[in-house]
Amino acid sequence: MTTRRTRPAPRPPEGTPPRAELARQARHVLADAVRIARWAAVEHGADTAPRTGPVQERAAAALDLTPGQIRAGWDRARLAGLVELHGDTARPGWRLHAWDRDDSAVLRGWVALFDAWSLVHPAPEGVATSAVAEVVEAVPQVLSLLQLSQGPVLVPALLDLLGQRVEELREERCEVPAAEQAPGTADVPSPDGLPALLDWALDGLAAVGALTLDPGPDGRHATLTPLGNWAVWVKLEQICVAAQSPAGNIEQSAEDMLRGCARLTPGPARDEYRAWLAARTLSSAVSELLAVARGEDALLRGLAFEALRVVGAPAEAEVRAAVAEPSLRPYALLWLAEYEGADPDEAQEVLTREESTWLWVDTAAAVADHGESELLVRHLDSAVQGTVPALLDEVRAVGHPRTVQVLVALAAAHPDPALAKAVRRAAFQVHTGGA
Repeated sequence: MTTRRTRPAPRPPEGTPPRAELARQARHVLADAVRIARWAAVEHGADTAPRTGPVQERAAAALDLTPGQIRAGWDRARLAGLVELHGDTARPGWRLHAWDRDDSAVLRGWVALFDAWSLVHPAPEGVATSAVAEVVEAVPQVLSLLQLSQGPVLVPALLDLLGQRVEELREERCEVPAAEQAPGTADVPSPDGLPALLDWALDGLAAVGALTLDPGPDGRHATLTPLGNWAVWVKLEQICVAAQSPAGNIEQSAEDMLRGCARLTPGPARDEYRAWLAARTLSSAVSELLAVARGEDALLRGLAFEALRVVGAPAEAEVRAAVAEPSLRPYALLWLAEYEGADPDEAQEVLTREESTWLWVDTAAAVADHGESELLVRHLDSAVQGTVPALLDEVRAVGHPRTVQVLVALAAAHPDPALAKAVRRAAFQVHTGGA
């Protein structure tokens, strides 16, 4: 048995303001976003997303803001979880309801905005997406230097560090340096292109209130704000938690991590999800979890969405897109309903009868593959149909690829001979394409 070495979680930076003061600063950063979100919540119509056109003009006039401020504030409101879009209809997010009374909700909303800094400020035109992604991946090192410095750092020093980190990332991926690639083939930033990308990153972080940029006798310098300083500490704390992952799944792929969590109770499993997520960029983690969810193992599909519940707001866009995929649709709809504040016990109401039946079969497949026979029998009680004949009729029609295997396993497990016979008959009919 391997003993995992642990390290103590870092202490908050010296001079960190009290939580209430940090929340006050976060409310100040998001003040316009909150005003716009509340305006949209009051309007609450099918055209109240104030992006462009007459709605934007109405919002600007009502709130005494420019159209540009309305666009920027609306984007921040969405990224911070203050509003949620359902088609063209805007609804208030749970954080908006809790904004004036819950400092934790405010700080979580600001951290969600901080995590999305690269979406707040458009990247320079003409730069490959891979180059932007590489710099985004290297920015945490820049933020760490700013925190360790506990004061202003000249931009050229940050540029040197950014260049070193980019080279390290390329070496880890065994990539050919940009300078050695054939002309016209490089899609990663060259040393000459890094200053513009660093400026973009610093401007984006300044736009969300994480740092300030000021002129000086030796050139521009960057300084973390108290909020930025605190956010970097939070990320370091998460890394320390990840290093102490109790079940040791931090270095595993998403699939292996989820398999390792399959036998854990919900609390320890969530600890593992948090540890695994803390060691990765959220965008890559979300993509990896959804890739597993698209696989054939129904148990891992359900566990992947449990892990995505731990991710929260940063996963919303990709989960919302997953609604269009039949195999993920019921899971994605339930995730979104709970994310939008529905009670987990009532979230099933967002599913159609067909979607609920599909989910029943998928869950039964997970139980058949990984559970015990009595669990599969008890699973009958969770069906929305109420009677076994009605369930079998709808299961046959829903078209789940595992229907036959599920019915065969259920027939073999059920102690009632008459019911087992009916289930076997249904399995045969699905297998042969009969009615």
